Amino acid sequence: MSETIDEDLYQRTLALLEPGDIELVGAIVHTDLTSREDLEMQELTVEINDVIAEHAGKGDAWIHAGNDDTDFSSNQFQGLSVEDDEFVWECQQLVRDGTFDLVFYYEAIADQDAIVEGLEALDGVDRVTPVP
Repeated sequence: MSETIDEDLYQRTLALLEPGDIELVGAIVHTDLTSREDLEMQELTVEINDVIAEHAGKGDAWIHAGNDDTDFSSNQFQGLSVEDDEFVWECQQLVRDGTFDLVFYYEAIADQDAIVEGLEALDGVDRVTPVP
């Protein structure tokens, strides 16, 4: 992956984190999964959900899929707390240079260092770019 594409993706992710109702941080999860490995990418998204939920301080989370909601695009997902459907994270799944890059953002109260460390340990993850 070239630096130009990484920088562009990083800047786009920063734009998603612009001030709103809650302060957000994020992570770009660069994978080695190709566009033909949708099922493996979906499984990785479930594993990422578990890592973020563990360090976000909101308990377990379930995944709300964009495919099920006209307010989202087809590759957009949201993690909601099991207890009260509160926002935990949101992500977009992008194919860049033939492999998936998953852009996640979540509340800044989450333990960013622990999330990045947990994401880097997952199979299929090439590297993680934290976005403050």
